[in-house]
Amino acid sequence: MPVTIDDIHAAAERLAGRISRTPFLRSETLSQITGAEVWVKLENLQFTASFKERGAANRLLHLTPEERQAGVIAMSAGNHAQAVAYHAKRLGIAATIVMPRFTPFVKVKRTRYHGATVILEGESLAEAAAFAHDLAKREGLVFVHPYDDDAVIAGQGTVVLEMLAEVPDLDALAIPVGGGGLAAGAAVAARALRPGLEVVGVEVETYPAAAQRLAGQPVKVGGPTVAEGIAVRDVGDRPMNILKQNGCDVVLVPEAVIERAIAMLIEVEKTVAEGAGAAGLAALLFHPERFRGKRVGLIVSGGNIDTRTLANVLMRGFARDGRLINLDIDVADQPGALAQVARIVAECGGNIIDVQHQRLFGAFSVKSAEVALLIEVEDEGHGDRITEALRGAGLPVRKAVVAEAAQPLSSARP
Repeated sequence: MPVTIDDIHAAAERLAGRISRTPFLRSETLSQITGAEVWVKLENLQFTASFKERGAANRLLHLTPEERQAGVIAMSAGNHAQAVAYHAKRLGIAATIVMPRFTPFVKVKRTRYHGATVILEGESLAEAAAFAHDLAKREGLVFVHPYDDDAVIAGQGTVVLEMLAEVPDLDALAIPVGGGGLAAGAAVAARALRPGLEVVGVEVETYPAAAQRLAGQPVKVGGPTVAEGIAVRDVGDRPMNILKQNGCDVVLVPEAVIERAIAMLIEVEKTVAEGAGAAGLAALLFHPERFRGKRVGLIVSGGNIDTRTLANVLMRGFARDGRLINLDIDVADQPGALAQVARIVAECGGNIIDVQHQRLFGAFSVKSAEVALLIEVEDEGHGDRITEALRGAGLPVRKAVVAEAAQPLSSARP
């Protein structure tokens, strides 16, 4: 039987008191930037910092006494692992989590912290999944799938019940799509409670599995992405059927726009989103005409981002906004040359963050040196004035740039 609105209501009753009813807030600034009326559902404020708790807990609460006694197993490199481990511990159920060998140490540590037995197996998610399924059969464990499961889909759909209870006249939802469980649950709830509500899935350009399947194309995905939570090889069959039946559309966003959305959520909403959690906002930034003038609900689906990755995203964001500039300058290899450069930058009001002074590599002559400066500035115009001042002093200057999206975004800034 397909997932129904009754299943989602039943899931909401089971989950009452077991998960957080997260805030759903209107963002004045994001609304001004995107041209839509933006409402943000902060699922990154769940205990494990992800919406995955909804589906995992609902699935575990469906287990029979015999299945609880046997224990559960799941395969995940991130949020699903922590959600299953956390709620299994609370329910007194033994949990085994299979994670690929490349899983970051911090995610392994967090999963073990919740009491699960963690097995590192396989060089890919596919290999880890195959091992987990085999182990489930051999040891009689219940496999808890991260998205291709009716109880999981129903659990994820409860987030839209909460959103529509607070803002019943939403026009559209922008939902990150990996395996499709969240988008499928959202589609079922939306169709039943507000038939005109548009459910738009969002995928990163390098992992467009849902968009390709909806278009009847072969699935071809792969590549590095900050949105690893939606970097899934293929969409689950159950979620895919629901998306098709409900006429859902999927839009693609570039990597650079997801990075910008992560930085914008921190600066504007003071909330930390992982790449997948920022995908909905990225859709509004990259496809503004699709959502302009509409009342749009976004789900910040998770906040589990590696701190080093987050630091890099923020610094790249400063560079894209013109608040950090990277200049390569050719100077004479003689006393006072570096001091001259620093003086010009200081007189223009720039703040030098980092200096690299290179004589061997990059210098065009044995009598010259190359100086690389990372400079904090007010904005792009301020950076241009510093660059021109250096050139005016007779110094050859080259300005490095950060990769940007394929089409321009809104010119508004928070």
